[in-house]
Amino acid sequence: MGTKEQLLALFESNKGVYFSGEAIAQKLCVSRTAVWKAVKTLRSEGYNIDAVSNKGYCLSVTSDILSVQGIQKYLNPLCSDVKLAVFPVVESTNEMVRKEAALGTTEGYTVIANEQTSGKGRIGRSFFSPSDTGIYMSMLLRPQNYSSQQAVRITTMAAVAACEAIEAVSDERAQIKWVNDIYIGEKKVSGILTEASFGLESGLLDYAVLGIGINVYAPKEGFPKEIENIAGTVFHTSHNDGKNRLAAEFLNRFMAYYTARDQTDYVEKYRNRSMVIGKEIQVLFAGKSEKALALGIDENCRLLVRYEDGREESLSSGEISVRFS
Repeated sequence: MGTKEQLLALFESNKGVYFSGEAIAQKLCVSRTAVWKAVKTLRSEGYNIDAVSNKGYCLSVTSDILSVQGIQKYLNPLCSDVKLAVFPVVESTNEMVRKEAALGTTEGYTVIANEQTSGKGRIGRSFFSPSDTGIYMSMLLRPQNYSSQQAVRITTMAAVAACEAIEAVSDERAQIKWVNDIYIGEKKVSGILTEASFGLESGLLDYAVLGIGINVYAPKEGFPKEIENIAGTVFHTSHNDGKNRLAAEFLNRFMAYYTARDQTDYVEKYRNRSMVIGKEIQVLFAGKSEKALALGIDENCRLLVRYEDGREESLSSGEISVRFS
């Protein structure tokens, strides 16, 4: 790590605590000039670093900027293989990780961005990813002997982990709209996109890229008109270190499910968080829609539906809409 990264790690672990330039220089084994330059750089990146004569430098407890150092301090040992890379802005975190996967990068490589210019949603849609208001994260996974059906677990595990992470840092109750959308009340606050590559001969998963976007705060200019009636946020006001804590909570919880011996243990939690069971829905496919009743969710997280003509079906993929009463 460079001086800036070492200084940020020190500040993030001691928010609100003052360190003299001399003390910092000794801790980091650098010159006081190097400390001053690192402080200047961090300030240019948006960090609120106070400087007081005879007291030194201090990172404000109200700062809320995504960083490797800010996330790592909250991670559990289960995340020891997670290799974080945080960027101010990227085109797409999923695309960055896919490129790394093709180069043979090991499992756990995780890209997190403060903004995406070409964020990806399901079915070729874009994902609104403005600066400073959300978490846009993609992780490279290489599970052993996963079939295409088993690969769905990655998305559903992530959905449960996202709900639990949101509840851990807020007072909100989070629910799942099958298969990959996270809601608070009647507003969508998060979407998950898992992209996978399979071996042609084995038919087994070569790698998967787990992508998740979370609306942490509302954009100052508001959401675009096409989503303003459905998009929501985790927080309504600024929270100290809210984004770093939320990112870490998601990683902690997802990795707990992903590395568990019994990877079906989370299914009941997924089922209990469903916001569609027992409701009338529209099943969308091939540009058409058909009314159905959502009956339940099976052990493979397939949605069980009954159409108006009495037919029943288990949906392993696709899209649904639900009307809130």
